[in-house]
Amino acid sequence: MMTPEPTPAPLHARTLLSVDQVAGILKLHVRTVRNYVRQGALRATRIGKQYRIDLADLEAFTGRPVESHDERLLAPGTPVQTSCVFTVEGVTPALASRVSNSLLASAGGPRAPGQWLAVTTTYEVQFDRLRILLAADLATLRSYLGLIEAVLERPEATPAS
Repeated sequence: MMTPEPTPAPLHARTLLSVDQVAGILKLHVRTVRNYVRQGALRATRIGKQYRIDLADLEAFTGRPVESHDERLLAPGTPVQTSCVFTVEGVTPALASRVSNSLLASAGGPRAPGQWLAVTTTYEVQFDRLRILLAADLATLRSYLGLIEAVLERPEATPAS
């Protein structure tokens, strides 16, 4: 008794790669990959005028798992840039000045290679609101959040002796 071939997953559930992506993964010329497809050595689906290769078919072709097929994954050591805005309500002008000066002064300090930080503060007098804009790499932002917390924290009342 023959076992039926498994039904392929619908297109939306499969990981489809372009011929360019497959060529990059295999470190081959795009024409070589297209030739494998035309010869039937590498299964592909034609969508419009382009071929798409299912990740499972590529792995069957190579005989090994394909680890880095997703171009959206970051290579190790790739810098990530981020920005965030903090809004602090109920800030007096004196506190806003102290916080702004502290943050701006520390932002101007030395940084390790690959680390960067930009800080902008705006105080809205009519709303007693301080806005802090940070743009930094992830490591710098992570360490800088502790500084922001320390500067904004209200000191605990010291017990009377």
